[in-house]
Amino acid sequence: MHERVLMSPVELAEMMKTEPLVLIDTRDAASFAEAHLPGAVNIHEIFTYLATSTPQGVAALRQAFTEAFGKAGLSGKETAVVYEQSMTTGFGQSCRGYVLLRYLGYPRDKIKVLHGGFSAWRAAALPSTTDVPAPKPANFPLAMQGSHILVDLDEMKEAVADPHVVKLDVRDVDEWIGESSSPYGKDFCPRKGRIPGSVWLEWYRMMKPTPTGQMFKSPAEILAECATVGIRQETPVIVFCFKGARASTTFVALEEAGIKNVRLYLGSWNEWSRDPSLPIEEGLPY
Repeated sequence: MHERVLMSPVELAEMMKTEPLVLIDTRDAASFAEAHLPGAVNIHEIFTYLATSTPQGVAALRQAFTEAFGKAGLSGKETAVVYEQSMTTGFGQSCRGYVLLRYLGYPRDKIKVLHGGFSAWRAAALPSTTDVPAPKPANFPLAMQGSHILVDLDEMKEAVADPHVVKLDVRDVDEWIGESSSPYGKDFCPRKGRIPGSVWLEWYRMMKPTPTGQMFKSPAEILAECATVGIRQETPVIVFCFKGARASTTFVALEEAGIKNVRLYLGSWNEWSRDPSLPIEEGLPY
């Protein structure tokens, strides 16, 4: 079992006293300016970046985030702790940061997600600040041994033809039934529908309400949710959404629950739907 990714505010507060950390705030600039964790750097592009899985798109993704994480001060020695406002208000953008760091080969045991985000931090009465840090840039240790966790378009085409791989769509219900093409508007993409052969488990079902906001369900609860769409711990799964944020939250949930073969299609519906040669399923699912 790998080391836990999710970290409570109290655990993070203790770690801040003893270990070199880089705290990464994925929220928008206005939220960051209002208040943030002491020493945190703001990388909102973790959420906004629209990736494609062409060779050019992958190269651009690597360059953009190798530079961003290097400017934030990540050299491979520091633990990166990524956070958003809460686990649902940011569409899982902190988990998207985790997936990007994994993909770029940052040491797996040095990537954490603040469970509950900034809301949970404040609920724990821990300090925040408006001071903007000036981190010392570092040479980000790009190492592509983590690249296997992302699926490109060609691999997704192969997966669609393979009934043994579960294609897990975690978008919102209006996207799944083809009423909307994206969270950015019904007609943001040219087509509405589903990737053929996919099953649906809305990303919210990985969470449950707590006094400090939505938090991940327990591993047993997550496995029970997965079982409803035929996913067991040994099942190979490719998870996707619109651009990979909600899918990243589900990716973290599935790995934390012990599902052993989880990959993520970062291009997701934003990429698939824009190629008219690719098949889609439309209308209400059977």
